[in-house]
Amino acid sequence: MIAFRTLDDADLAHKRVLVRVDLNVPMESGRVTDDTRLRAILPTIRAITDQGGKAVLLSHFGRPKGRDASQSLAPLAKALEAQLGRKVSFAEDCVGDAAQNAVSRLAAGEVIVLENTRFHAGEEKNAPDFVDALASLGDIYVNDSFSTAHRSHASTEGLAHKLPAYAGRSMEGEIEALTKALEAPARPVLAVVGGSKVSTKLELLGNLVRKVDVLVIAGGMANTFLAAQGKKVGKSLCEHDLADTARDILKKAEAAGCEIVLPVDAVLASEFRANAPHRVAGVDDVGENEMMLDAGPQTVARVEEKLDGAKTVVWNGPFGAFEMAPFDAATVTVARYVGKLTREGRVLSVAGGGDTVAALNHAGVAEDFSYVSTAGGAFLEWLEGKALPGVEALRR
Repeated sequence: MIAFRTLDDADLAHKRVLVRVDLNVPMESGRVTDDTRLRAILPTIRAITDQGGKAVLLSHFGRPKGRDASQSLAPLAKALEAQLGRKVSFAEDCVGDAAQNAVSRLAAGEVIVLENTRFHAGEEKNAPDFVDALASLGDIYVNDSFSTAHRSHASTEGLAHKLPAYAGRSMEGEIEALTKALEAPARPVLAVVGGSKVSTKLELLGNLVRKVDVLVIAGGMANTFLAAQGKKVGKSLCEHDLADTARDILKKAEAAGCEIVLPVDAVLASEFRANAPHRVAGVDDVGENEMMLDAGPQTVARVEEKLDGAKTVVWNGPFGAFEMAPFDAATVTVARYVGKLTREGRVLSVAGGGDTVAALNHAGVAEDFSYVSTAGGAFLEWLEGKALPGVEALRR
């Protein structure tokens, strides 16, 4: 387990606590459409305020080029206030007089959101003067944003070297879950890696074949592996130029003692649309005008059989075009099976990545998994075996 300081190690009473959170949430017409990340930070805010600390929240939103009213955090302060059930103030800047004055007015147990850190170029550059300006607003730094921990920005990494630094509750839970899943797992470990392209997950696959016992390759990337084995994939999404790479991964898996599970049947259609006419056939029977849009029932049964022997499950990516019926069947069925095994205490299950979270929510089982990460890039980089600057900075 990574040795890092948590809120349990901190004296928070009457302290100004700079908390890096992730308020970069989906919004439409000024309203939050997915409050998962807001709910995730509530335990940290409450832990600080319950001890009489002053919670000063830092976050980015979007990718502004300078100050941009359309990407202000003001609406997020209101949304957080509704979630928290107590007043949340807002400052019109994250540094300078506006921030200093707003923070100085805070009483013990109060909460404030500072304006978008990315309104300043120094944030993404991790500029020393910007780090200093942020640090002057706090006595303690808490990082509760694993989803941005792969970035060496001022508010995600720089501050941890200026102030006593601690992991927030969400960050703590994320690191512990991922450590249990890959660094010190109960074996056998089964990983599901899906999605559209092998090229986006080469480092992930290369790392996992050395760490897991069974690797299920699903989604569009499975087509590239099938083609590399000489199978005809019709008009399916496929990176034919990566055939040699796919064969190399299969060889590395064999050398590492990692069993690769590929589809043996698929749901085929000639059109990429919901409820398109379709049929189920073996992967040796794909017509030249057909596309594999989902794994078939024999593949699902084989994956469930492998899951029955697993103790730890790591999941990133769907089995097919889960956004469209009936091509969501394999993803939903396997997700519900993992949820069932988790509820029964038979596996530890950890999932993450944007499409994965959406797929588990679609299947109605996100709450059944042991841990579902709201992070995208940071979750993938952890699975790839990379050190995350925001996490490394929290080490004792």
